[in-house]
Amino acid sequence: MIEIPNFKTLHITHIVCDYNGTIAKDGVVLPEIKKLFEELSKVYTLHVITADTFGSVHSQLQKYNTEIKVLSSDNHTKEKAQYIKSLNADSCVALGNGNNDKEMLLEAAIGISILGDEGCAKDALINSDLSCKSISEALNLLLHTKRLVATLRR
Repeated sequence: MIEIPNFKTLHITHIVCDYNGTIAKDGVVLPEIKKLFEELSKVYTLHVITADTFGSVHSQLQKYNTEIKVLSSDNHTKEKAQYIKSLNADSCVALGNGNNDKEMLLEAAIGISILGDEGCAKDALINSDLSCKSISEALNLLLHTKRLVATLRR
């Protein structure tokens, strides 16, 4: 449980990450993700949700303790939001950077937009609770939750 004064009491069990632009660049998982996912998987269930633009998500994440959801509909924005709802949105943190992440960021208990090498879409930024300049900074908030409290308390 994470108590954020005058904001929310969080009971997070799921972390849902967009793939490209969030934990991967050009279809390749960023080097810092392995160690962070190892630590986070001790506390949370990790999910990666993607259109798999480069066709690499399964091979790149085969040694990671994570659930992989490859999008199959013609409306990825809606499908991502529905995935968050299927996990119980109040138990989810969502991380993403693209326009198709905007609804999942809004739906999750906490939405974190990532301003990485691909940038961050305006609607993803607007629909997030906070924004980080890298995925490692964002994931470290979930390992060191007092940082999250310091940012979001009112």
